Amino acid sequence: MGVTIRRAAERDRESLVRLLDEAFTDDPVSSWVFPDVARRREVHGVFMGVFLDIALREGRVDIADEGAAVALWLRVPAGAPDEEDDTPVRMREAADPDNERAELVGRLTGAVHPHDREHEYLMLIAADPGRQGEGLGTALLAPVLERCDQDGVPAYLEASNMRSRQLYERLGFAFTGRAVQLPDGPQMFPMWREPKGR
Repeated sequence: MGVTIRRAAERDRESLVRLLDEAFTDDPVSSWVFPDVARRREVHGVFMGVFLDIALREGRVDIADEGAAVALWLRVPAGAPDEEDDTPVRMREAADPDNERAELVGRLTGAVHPHDREHEYLMLIAADPGRQGEGLGTALLAPVLERCDQDGVPAYLEASNMRSRQLYERLGFAFTGRAVQLPDGPQMFPMWREPKGR
């Protein structure tokens, strides 16, 4: 039986924030942003909610198997943004105003984000921890990557660990060669995928 995929709506927000929180709470980047475990448990869902709200409002959110996995996408136009991206500030203010890392992670990834070509940006992808390894993430990515291939549009993401980097490499993404080094923390790996057949 195949994976069912549908577009998320505002009514899905609460359950998707829970999913993102559970999937990323022990991720190396989330652990770096919120090193105190008790504080992370308290504010991490709010932090993830900022990403979700942006994707619901400005991009696309796809759900697999009624909430077992989710992918957040933004279409990024070519050219430098007209104004400074305030997302890192919003992330910090919403989740943990006294935590500089809640803003710094967005500033560091934003500094290496390419703007020379229009592309699909995979902000986040997450699967229910109990259902990881079932191919839900690949199923979620496939339709968007197929559309990218048809339309001649690249895709971009930042892998937060080597395991996910290897998964994305199997899907045609390649490391850009410039890692994001979080101070005294893990690396993130910006990855670019050229459309196939181009």
